[in-house]
Amino acid sequence: MPEPAPPASRPRSFLAFDFGTRRVGVASGNTLLAQARALRTIAAEGEARFAAIGELIGQWQPDALLVGVPFHPDGAEHDNTRRARRFARRLHGRFGLPVHEVDERYTTTEALAAGARDADAAAAALILEQHLRGLELQGQA
Repeated sequence: MPEPAPPASRPRSFLAFDFGTRRVGVASGNTLLAQARALRTIAAEGEARFAAIGELIGQWQPDALLVGVPFHPDGAEHDNTRRARRFARRLHGRFGLPVHEVDERYTTTEALAAGARDADAAAAALILEQHLRGLELQGQA
């Protein structure tokens, strides 16, 4: 029987989140296709938000989660930077999956400029695509 492929060479799947205090955009994608697909926006807070995320994790079975972390144009942190990082820590604590932070400057602006009907989910897809491009550059895709 052949040995299983090493973990780095098998396709990996992700759920990406564009965090906001009122809404969280969600996208899915994987390293096999190197594409992201906007799924939906969760317009809930507190436990209801995490319950909806838990349902998506159960449905999509990702290997890891991505959270877009915003910065000022000069790279400085602000209140939403800290909120997004806290959200990432809470995701890891609740679901036990690896969580990667992705610089998400301008993703919502880019999604709106492209005419997205659901800008939050489209921004999450851009965050995921950016992460996938980074993996390709590192030879990990």
